[in-house]
Amino acid sequence: MRITNKIMQKNNLANINTNKVYQDKLSTQMSTEKKVSRPSDDPVVAIRALRLRSSVTEITQYYTKNIADAESWLKVTEEALKNLADIVTSMKTEATKGSNGDLEAKDREVILEQLKALGDEIYSTGDADYAGRYVFGGYRTDTSLSFPEDIKRYYEITEQLDNSVIDEVTHVVTHKEVNGAETDILNWNNSNSMSDEMDFEDVDIDVVSCHRIRLAYDDCLEGGKPSISFQEKKVGADGKVTYENVTWPSDDGTVSITTVHSYDDPYSVAAEDPDAIVYVPETGELLLGSNRYDQLAAVKDDATTSTVNEGEIRVTYQKDDWKDGDLRPEHYFYCKGTDIDRDGNLVESSTLEYNPRYLDGNVERQAIEYDVGFNQTIRINSTADQCFQHGVGREVDDLVASMQEVLDIEAVKNNIASALDLTTDESEKARLQKQLDAVTKAWTLSKNKCQKMFEGAITEFQGYLDQANLAITNNGTLSKKLELIDNRMQNQKTTFETLKSENEDIDITEVAISLTSAELTYEAALMASGKVMQTSLLNFI
Repeated sequence: MRITNKIMQKNNLANINTNKVYQDKLSTQMSTEKKVSRPSDDPVVAIRALRLRSSVTEITQYYTKNIADAESWLKVTEEALKNLADIVTSMKTEATKGSNGDLEAKDREVILEQLKALGDEIYSTGDADYAGRYVFGGYRTDTSLSFPEDIKRYYEITEQLDNSVIDEVTHVVTHKEVNGAETDILNWNNSNSMSDEMDFEDVDIDVVSCHRIRLAYDDCLEGGKPSISFQEKKVGADGKVTYENVTWPSDDGTVSITTVHSYDDPYSVAAEDPDAIVYVPETGELLLGSNRYDQLAAVKDDATTSTVNEGEIRVTYQKDDWKDGDLRPEHYFYCKGTDIDRDGNLVESSTLEYNPRYLDGNVERQAIEYDVGFNQTIRINSTADQCFQHGVGREVDDLVASMQEVLDIEAVKNNIASALDLTTDESEKARLQKQLDAVTKAWTLSKNKCQKMFEGAITEFQGYLDQANLAITNNGTLSKKLELIDNRMQNQKTTFETLKSENEDIDITEVAISLTSAELTYEAALMASGKVMQTSLLNFI
């Protein structure tokens, strides 16, 4: 084959262009520090780069945002739970002090004020928030745990309980009927009100006891319609066990629930009538006569049935007056909430239903989970019913009421004693002494009752403290788990970034040498082409 000058020129130009393309590629790599600038440069590297970049982006999201956010949430939760534990510990300490039967009035007043202050503080701790989201409200992160101010809103609340919540309550009867009207010695707040008609004998002072269901709230709706429903076990003649739905008050009127105000001695009413069910709206109590208690005490879950809880006792009641610091019922119970207009009428169109699945037995924890790794999530929240329970505040309410009763009776006793010291009339002395004996007996009984309540409260507060400590432990376990995930994500981030760099980034030393070599080759090609181009056909003629 004859090689012409034209062929040589074309080959030289083609080779020079190839060298220039190679030099441009190396120059681009040097300036970008990347192996490829477009997928066609190296499809394998490009595909691997897309995958590695996606992995690095995900890990960066987990490591720098999700995990950091979860850590902050858990830290806020931990601080709130520790505050809760400290408050309950203080309550237990005050209960221990109050269980001393030899306290003076000033000591009781100090304990009383301390308990009131702790009771006001206990639930405000549960309103802790992180970045504007309340941490104990479950999915309702925009709703505080308690009401931030006094408000009027109608709620119909259904508490799902069992017979373990039924306790026994004692009450010192300090009243008698005088001229057709009830008179209470606690009304004798000064010596001027101690008339002959208000004379008491020791026999007029007594202690009664009954069983009660203490509702989650006090100051319930006075004209409300409380109801109790449960399943009563029936055994047929053939030995077959069935369960009958029972509701109080009954449709046929055989069982009724009577509203008795706290100032009308509802405890005596329940103690004297075995079939009584007494609703006390001021204290939020359902008092049970002995027969009614026996019926509810027999309600137990059937172990042979797994889908139905035969031991459940449902109590439905209404409340429409909420104070600053009251727990919102929608965080705890199945309930319906309705707004109240300025005229005191219910705005039916505003009715909202909360937690309807609770009635089906599906009391699901409203768990908030964060994606913190590849196919890995972690729960970060604790719900209110795990730690901030109504029983803590209600226990404080009972202790405060009991301690206040002792102080009130003691004040009356001191007033009568002072009047007795000042009088010189023998008949007046005899009358005042009779009153003093009666009040002293009431004071002794009330003090003994108060002491027992405080002794029992030590155990109750210890139970709530154990629950708070358990919540702290669970939160700490999540924090520790998150810390391990954080370390693993950090290692994975380093690994993927290394793989990404090895796949995409150039070895700058190697590329620099190759670029220098390419430049020399390009210059040599130009020189060689220049010499070849100078030769033509005329040189051979």
